[in-house]
Amino acid sequence: MSMIRSKDGTEIYYKDWGKGPVVVFSHGWPLNADAWDGQMLFLAQNGFRVVAHDRRGHGRSSQASDHNDMDGYADDLAAVIDALDLREVALVGHSTGGGEVARYIGRHGTSRVAKAVLLAAVPPIMLKSASNPEGLPIEVFDDLRSGIVKDRSQFYKDLAVQFYGANRPGVKVSQGILDQFWLWSMQAGLKNAYESIKAFSETDFTDDLRKIDVPTLVLHGEDDQIVPVKDSGKKSAKLVKGAQEIYYPGAPHGLTATHQDQVNADLLEFLAR
Repeated sequence: MSMIRSKDGTEIYYKDWGKGPVVVFSHGWPLNADAWDGQMLFLAQNGFRVVAHDRRGHGRSSQASDHNDMDGYADDLAAVIDALDLREVALVGHSTGGGEVARYIGRHGTSRVAKAVLLAAVPPIMLKSASNPEGLPIEVFDDLRSGIVKDRSQFYKDLAVQFYGANRPGVKVSQGILDQFWLWSMQAGLKNAYESIKAFSETDFTDDLRKIDVPTLVLHGEDDQIVPVKDSGKKSAKLVKGAQEIYYPGAPHGLTATHQDQVNADLLEFLAR
């Protein structure tokens, strides 16, 4: 398998397809790089080099005991980009991966970055607080933690329904899409998935977003039940100077699968400019 070693010795798996301008993908919790296959194949067929890695503790990467936080994730992303000597990169992050992209730019700058895409991404901050009254209460995230500890297999099966909006009237989501969510999620280490919840829910990306100085696309589903658009995408777009915004009516959190063709077309249009 294709692996690079991060600065603390953690082995990070990556896939690298195609030739052309480089697009690097960061996946959501608790999935892995395979969640991007629909976008990666499409872009590779349209003249791009596409790279995606499994976050530490997820998929085929080693299950590190430490640094399961946004700084650690961003540094792992930097390790992949540096090891492959990627330049003029378009960074694309979904959900937790959107936080990873923002924190990468906050910590490592944009010397290797040409564009950024925040897709159903968690920034600026998900947790409800005095300064973020529209956020989600801590009990939501405590329930995630208790759910994966008690019976993570069934928890992931139940979460998939909400993730892809299959609980909405008239919405049809294939059993295959639901099953693949479970399959990918079960490859994440329990400790890694558990600690990642704090990382994606409590990290404040406000300053990171303000440091983004490359063309940026904010893309989000308006019926996202996991990362509500009003407290994430729409707030992020106000913090990133000149950000382009695209919102899909009725689309769920897992829109890369449920709205694959539409997402691919919008990504291609943005990346090809």
